Amino acid sequence: RALLWLGPVYLAGYLGLSGSWVLLALALWLCWGLIRRGKRDRLAAAFALLEDEREAVCRGLAARHLPAWVHFPDVERVEWLNKVLIQAWPYFGTIMEKTFKEVLEPKIRAKSVHLKTCTFTKIHFGEKCPRINGIKAYTKEIDRRQVTLDLQICYIGDCEIHMDISKFNLGVKGVQLYGTLRVILEPLLTDAPFVGAVTLFFMQKPHLEINWAGMSNLLDVPGINVMSDSLIQDFIAARLVLPNRITVPLKKNMNIAHLRFPVPQGVVRVHLLEAENLVQKDNFLGAIRGKSDPYALLRVGTAQFRSRTVSRDLNPIWNETFEFVVHEVPGQDLEVDLYDEDPDKDDFMGSLLISLVDVMNDRTVDEWFPLSKTTSGHLHLKLEWLSLVNNQENLHEDKKGLSTAILIVYLDSAFNLPKNHFEYSNGECGTKKIKNNKYLKKMEREPSSFVLLTVGNKTQKSKTCNFSKDPTWGQAFTFFVHSAHSQSLHIEIKDKERDSALGTSVVCLSHLLKDPNMTLDQRFQLDHSSSDSFIKMKLVLRALKVEEPDPQKVKAGVNASKPGPVRATDKAGNQQKFSSPPQVSKVAPMSKDSASLESLPKKDSGEDLEAKDSSGAPVPCEIVSSLDEAEGKQNPEHGPPSTLPSGAAAMPTLPVLQEMRVAPSVTSLGSLPSSCFELSSSNLDIHNGTEMPLGEIQLTVRYASIRQSLVVLVNGCRNLVPSSNRGVDPYVRIYLLPDRRWTSRKKTSVKKKTLNPQYDEKFEFFESLENVKKRTLDIAVKNNRPFISQERKELGKVRIDLSQEDLIKGFAQW
Repeated sequence: RALLWLGPVYLAGYLGLSGSWVLLALALWLCWGLIRRGKRDRLAAAFALLEDEREAVCRGLAARHLPAWVHFPDVERVEWLNKVLIQAWPYFGTIMEKTFKEVLEPKIRAKSVHLKTCTFTKIHFGEKCPRINGIKAYTKEIDRRQVTLDLQICYIGDCEIHMDISKFNLGVKGVQLYGTLRVILEPLLTDAPFVGAVTLFFMQKPHLEINWAGMSNLLDVPGINVMSDSLIQDFIAARLVLPNRITVPLKKNMNIAHLRFPVPQGVVRVHLLEAENLVQKDNFLGAIRGKSDPYALLRVGTAQFRSRTVSRDLNPIWNETFEFVVHEVPGQDLEVDLYDEDPDKDDFMGSLLISLVDVMNDRTVDEWFPLSKTTSGHLHLKLEWLSLVNNQENLHEDKKGLSTAILIVYLDSAFNLPKNHFEYSNGECGTKKIKNNKYLKKMEREPSSFVLLTVGNKTQKSKTCNFSKDPTWGQAFTFFVHSAHSQSLHIEIKDKERDSALGTSVVCLSHLLKDPNMTLDQRFQLDHSSSDSFIKMKLVLRALKVEEPDPQKVKAGVNASKPGPVRATDKAGNQQKFSSPPQVSKVAPMSKDSASLESLPKKDSGEDLEAKDSSGAPVPCEIVSSLDEAEGKQNPEHGPPSTLPSGAAAMPTLPVLQEMRVAPSVTSLGSLPSSCFELSSSNLDIHNGTEMPLGEIQLTVRYASIRQSLVVLVNGCRNLVPSSNRGVDPYVRIYLLPDRRWTSRKKTSVKKKTLNPQYDEKFEFFESLENVKKRTLDIAVKNNRPFISQERKELGKVRIDLSQEDLIKGFAQW
């Protein structure tokens, strides 16, 4: 071992090489060892979790290690299924060992001459079997003739597979695999086996980590490890990640073509507009903070786009548009990551995850979204859901150059491909030339063909079918079409070994318009090929229809909070019109991530207020109260307004409103693209420990479906009771009971020496709606007193039973 260590050092000195080479080799060796140790540690931690899940949960491991049922109540534990897998795993291992030896080994040897010595020397799948951490079954928004399941797969295996190739030993010793596997059982039948076929695929690229053995350890060398891991993940994605599927028929004579390649559910058009208040990542000498160079990465499934980089700007404006094909809803989400571009490594600036189910339901969403995993920053997106229709009237060309249709190509197979391009290019002359060629044997081999499909400036490549004149690809491709009347689909079949064309074809998309369903399913004659060479494809053209938003839902946007006239209607139908008073125009403007209140039905008084102006005029709670009070005076038959408790302050009148701020809402985070929502009186359970009122707090509460979070907006307090002569420094503390942990506590800033503080601060609790409905919101107003002070700390408290509230609709109230 000492000679092994000193040998390279002596050799470097003997050859007169610089000592830098020795240091470089040492650095590479240290990095390689660090990567190997990290893999072993992660594998050991995963094994510990697998051995005792309950103890691991109690120890509070990182959230990524916890099973899905811990975070999501609609994910069910299936321990009985895991017990079945444990019992069946040894028999599955035996079957796989036989498959490796009898099926996989001959296929590897046939791939290349250099692999003819390939032999599996050891195949052992170990004692650890895959585990299903949870199953989510979908019962809504799916066809009634199918069953859709999402399986949270976790495989932490101690398998050992070793292979010898020309005296080189390669192997794997341990695998980690995490991912969400979707299983679709369809169609459901009325006779045995009751299910026609099973379709399997991963929603996104699964996390895969392999612990190499033998000479394969070289794949862990820095630089090579990233490339090898990405190649393996791309190999899996090309077969098992959407839009690729594996469909297994369970009933004889079952046509599974439409199951393997279903028409996508729609297209989401993402307008990346701008961002604001991004974090500063660039710095000089670690102390002087500078501006960042932000860009965005947008992903839906395996499709990913990158925006342009805006130099030295924390409030960048992009105004770019991206289009994604959506294959599975629910299931696929829009992911947006912001990065600061740097010469070495780009810095992370925040992320955003948007459920496409909500976009599909809302049709158009135009909002500011707060970035997560960062300290500040908002992103302005406009999302449009485009439905796929076979109506040719929707194929008009877009003036902005956006896509108007989508072309789906189901590439099936080809027939009678020539062995080489000389068979058709030169006829007899070509045959004579090839006979004298020293590569005659290579030319006589069956072609290894792949297909290049091109529409416009986008080209996609199929997989390669080795050594076959009648290859079968069985793949689907999608292309965005700007002008169906003028664009064409170009097909070129090429031989991988010789990189020569075996045949071409051009299909004008206008031919699909002659069919009522805009579909062609046939064989196409290949040009520049043999006379009997064909390619079989199915072409489906669908127009993109921009769905109009539901008129019942008010659209949201940055200008959604424009003031306008207000109309009050009494029970008898008499209308009293009010113009916006001049002093209301002095109300502070809304922030971009906030919207204003449009209407406020009053359950107590029975009056119904609605906006007259089409822009959706905001009506603050104080204005509504004043209008109701004034109307009560003009209409005595309605009775006097409810009497306020002793000591309570009267509602402010219109002249006072110029000094008050409009309470912003939180709809910019919600699932509905609405800048306003109806407000309803909530039955708040107030506990202040005394009969005397201690003041009021204004809250806006709503559940944001897109963000999967409960959003609480603390607007402000008024008429607080001082706890001492020196005044109070109030702040608001929030718990989502029964969770009283210090880490889950939310707290506003402290306002100095005031009994009417204004906060306008927003807080989020990331919980499912079902879980939030079981919680109670505990809000306390406290005095920021000195540590040794004897002053009363708590100024008042209110609890809201969230099970009694319509959180999707939301409410705002003093």
